[in-house]
Amino acid sequence: MKKLIVAVLFFALATIASAQSFQTGEFSADVKSAGWSLHEGENNRSYDIDVSFKKSFEVIPKIILSVTKADCDVQDNIRYKVEARSISRDGFTIKISTWAASKVFGIDGSWLAISE
Repeated sequence: MKKLIVAVLFFALATIASAQSFQTGEFSADVKSAGWSLHEGENNRSYDIDVSFKKSFEVIPKIILSVTKADCDVQDNIRYKVEARSISRDGFTIKISTWAASKVFGIDGSWLAISE
């Protein structure tokens, strides 16, 4: 009986684990990237990075972003926002923004896409 319970639990956990899928990646953009303007001006500025998944998800995944490096001018307040937009089964867009007099010279980070 004990072996049967262990087998059923193992099967249930394996089924739950296989029902979830995930993909990871990294992103990086800076003043050398075409179209980058986050280090110029004093208005709202943004830069987009398109991400395509290696394999499409069966359902639209949740996206988790993390910033691992931010190169910013310390003369003004450091302001930046990194968000996932236009999320689909095939990919998403990372939008990096700044505003006011903040100057962002570059940002690196990681992303995790996970679905159930």
